[in-house]
Amino acid sequence: MLIPKKNRNEVYKYLFKGVLYAKKDYNLPKHPEIDVPNLQVIKLMQSFKSKEYVRESFAWMHYYWYLTNDGIEYLRTYLNLPSEIVPATLKKSAKPLGRPMGGPPGGDRPPRGPRFEGGDRPRFGDREGYRGGPPRGAPGEFGDKAGAPAEFQPSFRGSGGRPGFGRGGGGGGYGSGSARPALE
Repeated sequence: MLIPKKNRNEVYKYLFKGVLYAKKDYNLPKHPEIDVPNLQVIKLMQSFKSKEYVRESFAWMHYYWYLTNDGIEYLRTYLNLPSEIVPATLKKSAKPLGRPMGGPPGGDRPPRGPRFEGGDRPRFGDREGYRGGPPRGAPGEFGDKAGAPAEFQPSFRGSGGRPGFGRGGGGGGYGSGSARPALE
């Protein structure tokens, strides 16, 4: 695609900041940040991607292009920039100083609750009696919440005692069950 040099320079100058984005809309008359048609921006970056000058990602109908080291070198030579000028994404930012290392513990945090040394600490805090009912006894003593009676014999044969349904019941001729006729 033929792109005027003026538009190409505008896109390259904006890209040298480090990151360029464009909405995936080829009919958009103008890029939101640069005074260039959106299609020309996308096609220029498509060319840069094939030369591995940019790395592309796509999310939510938007392209995002990030300069690689080769792309930085190419743009420096194309735009006649000295090597001291670097993209904004490579500049080291001054980290804001937090609290000094020897400052008061917690800084501007509210003080913590009391510390419990020994055995006077509440065991479960505000969850006392969470399960309701009286506390349980030793293992084996169930109180009101007893398990199934000893004479309970569960049966998993289904209604009418029909064997052969479910896992491994022999239904369908491919399991080992009583559904297969015995050969005598």
